[in-house]
Amino acid sequence: MEIGISFWIGFVVFVVIMLSLDLFVFHKKDAEVKIKEALLWSLFWIVLAFLFNVGVWALLGKQKAVEFLTGYLIEESLSIDNLFVFILIFSFFKIEAKYQHKVLFWGIIGAIIMRAVFIFAGGGADRKIQLDHVCFWRIFSVHRNKNAF
Repeated sequence: MEIGISFWIGFVVFVVIMLSLDLFVFHKKDAEVKIKEALLWSLFWIVLAFLFNVGVWALLGKQKAVEFLTGYLIEESLSIDNLFVFILIFSFFKIEAKYQHKVLFWGIIGAIIMRAVFIFAGGGADRKIQLDHVCFWRIFSVHRNKNAF
């Protein structure tokens, strides 16, 4: 089955609606996110991803569903290292716990926009220039060592 443009438009609209609900309805007021709330939200997003995977299976078959699930699990595991980066950034800039969700949310929106720019600007241009990775790793290493000792 071929996925048409209407599917992608619907998908993007759904993502925008969910992100809008997250920021403007569920987290309208700045408040510290407690562990239980964070775990429940994580569970919600994980279940939503698995429901999407069921839809992929139904529409595109087992192979595409396995590919999506594999990619999702890899991305989920790779996101763990981002937690350390967020902790470093929040501690360096002394971001209060009640503002961290909003700062993180807008950072993710910025990352999505920048990823889209790279995708549409050249499809692989971001992989050809490795200098940004080297610079980021040096900054990360310095701050990691500074916070470790």
